[in-house]
Amino acid sequence: MAICLMVVGGEQITVMMAPVGYRYEYRVRYVDCDMQKVVYNAHYLTFVDDAMDCWLRSEFGDFESVGLDFMLKTATVTWHGSARRGDTVAIECSATRWGNTSFDVSFKGLVGSDHIFDSLVTYVSVDPVDHNKTPVPDALKSFLSQ
Repeated sequence: MAICLMVVGGEQITVMMAPVGYRYEYRVRYVDCDMQKVVYNAHYLTFVDDAMDCWLRSEFGDFESVGLDFMLKTATVTWHGSARRGDTVAIECSATRWGNTSFDVSFKGLVGSDHIFDSLVTYVSVDPVDHNKTPVPDALKSFLSQ
């Protein structure tokens, strides 16, 4: 894992460039597309959300019942192309930053070898019952850093 130190707004942060931790695939349906016959822009975040959920459930199952939960704080999407009905969108997921109560996950969307979007999501670790911020659990850090 490569580590990169960056200065953002006068504050030094550590960004970890992780290898792909999980790969998720989704077949685009008719309902996902808009009048231009491409995937409607908001659906890309739905794909990202499902990729993250599947990644965690692959290790922890019902992760809320073991005390893990998180909420989205910030999400960005940059498009490089479009997916269309019948395409299979492969999403490569990797954890790229760890804070005390938050973490970033990068998502790279591909159709075949065509790079169609990138997304960066900041999640905040929360208590599953009252949704108060909590430190990111070591088990979650360990799993997502593999």
